[in-house]
Amino acid sequence: MMTLRQVEVIRAVMVTGTIGGAAKLLNVSAPGISRLVKYTERSLGIRFFQRQNGRYFPTPEAENIFEQINGVYKKVDDLSEIISKIGRGGLSELRIGSVPSISQVMVPRAIERVRRRYPDLGIDINILKLEEAIDYLMLGRGECVAMSYRLEHSALDFMPLASGELYCIVPPGHELAGRKQVSAAEITRYPLIGIDPNDPYGRIMAGIFARNRLDYNITIRARFGTTVCALVKAGLGIAIIDQFTVAHGGYPGIELLKIAEPTRFDTYIAVKRGAPLSLHAEAFIEALRAEMRAVEPSRGKAASVRGRKK
Repeated sequence: MMTLRQVEVIRAVMVTGTIGGAAKLLNVSAPGISRLVKYTERSLGIRFFQRQNGRYFPTPEAENIFEQINGVYKKVDDLSEIISKIGRGGLSELRIGSVPSISQVMVPRAIERVRRRYPDLGIDINILKLEEAIDYLMLGRGECVAMSYRLEHSALDFMPLASGELYCIVPPGHELAGRKQVSAAEITRYPLIGIDPNDPYGRIMAGIFARNRLDYNITIRARFGTTVCALVKAGLGIAIIDQFTVAHGGYPGIELLKIAEPTRFDTYIAVKRGAPLSLHAEAFIEALRAEMRAVEPSRGKAASVRGRKK
């Protein structure tokens, strides 16, 4: 039997016609090449080359062997090419989902990291409502979903991503514009956009209003954060938004005010229990967690939320 190393050396001598040429091609010493050729010929009982004036010519009895060696080397090249493609993400597709609040800024930044690591990887991103995430995972449409809320489901696992806070957003020129902080009581003095007590973030503010016995007037309901920001920018009211939607200046033309009351919340990655994750999904989760934790209140402070570079 010949090892792949012996195949590689014999072929290098065959291609270059000299021991020195083979050594240079393989970036090894010439004596090592010579010893391996002699050992291979001796162990197999076959003379591969005729030596004439320092050059090596294939012997007639070795012609068939060289043909097979070329075939083996071609398969090794094909294998190397496939491994290289896989290493760059080729031949694979990453399918992930995200709720809108995380998909606006955080997911694209995480995907940019993944793309740098796997430049040929196919990527499919789905923006999902909370109630759509279960079917997305259970039916195998994707590997993971970035969630703003942890559901109770026996077939799903939830891995922590990062913590965040809510902010009050106002249009430029508003009475509250320029303030660093605002209380829940002050927020209720103005028409509110988009507060839905049934949404994870809405429940936080609804709880604060209820505990403080504050009445609030919702003039426009809008489920997605980008729409809420657009309505505020148009001067139609003020709103409460999660920090990840507006991180890194993700929606210019509005001002962010810290809320005096505690509004901290946790985010998660949901996966199907027992389903193995691909290397690409693991890389995405790692990148997303890093991006989101970089702007956590205890780490990034409000400066990162307002769009300053880390």
